[in-house]
Amino acid sequence: MIADPGRDVLAGDFDDPEWVKVGETENLGTVGDTAAEITFDGIDANRTKRLKGTRNAGTMEVICGLDYSDAGQLACLAAEKTLHDYAFRLVFNDAPVGGTPSERMFIAKVASAVEATDAANNVLKLNISLWVNSNSVKINAAPGGG
Repeated sequence: MIADPGRDVLAGDFDDPEWVKVGETENLGTVGDTAAEITFDGIDANRTKRLKGTRNAGTMEVICGLDYSDAGQLACLAAEKTLHDYAFRLVFNDAPVGGTPSERMFIAKVASAVEATDAANNVLKLNISLWVNSNSVKINAAPGGG
């Protein structure tokens, strides 16, 4: 669990979580802010003015090959049963030789964790919906020292 700090999150807000990898991931979906549209129709201007409202980071749809022995999938199934926010981190496979990879960190509720049986010649899948409740902290890949 992680408490919502009531502001945009920073990398330092994620110093405490003990990260558990969600295995057998096939699709990670999307994450990122979109502003709500606010409109105002000015009579004398004969023009609709468009303003930005609150930010919404959307729902990240994660698809995994179902594995009930995977600690990360089990954690998502347990988190779906709670009302709490959790810290999530994506670690990409883009590290330069001797360097560190790009990362994205955010806070989300596990809105659903459901089995998908799909069609013939498919494996059982676990579809996890994450309601993202924060901005996404972006950490770029970095070269190694030395």
